[in-house]
Amino acid sequence: MPNEAEAITIRFAEDFEANLYAIAKRYRSIRNDVQPVIEQIQAGNFIGDRIPGMGEDYIILKVPVKNSNIQKGKSAGYRMIYQVESPSIVLLLTIYSKSDRTDISLNEIRSIIAEFDESQ
Repeated sequence: MPNEAEAITIRFAEDFEANLYAIAKRYRSIRNDVQPVIEQIQAGNFIGDRIPGMGEDYIILKVPVKNSNIQKGKSAGYRMIYQVESPSIVLLLTIYSKSDRTDISLNEIRSIIAEFDESQ
């Protein structure tokens, strides 16, 4: 009988929690929208596109998340940015609504990682 894969530990950067809270004031379903994505990541399915330019040591992925409060599909939903720190640890860096901003800069991502590292 095969061993079940160990669940992946999900850690939350302050930026992710603050943005999730702020966005939830406008879009009440955000937590329900994000939950299936988090469950996929916990199962070891690192979905999304790798963000180039962060260096070989950093595996940073950006995944589109549908906003079920608006009827426009994933392209108009949220973007969740996360870092695969190791095969068993993932750090959710930030989330934003595409209606608020089109993209996130590499420097901003680096700053979130540095802030998280300092708080540990």
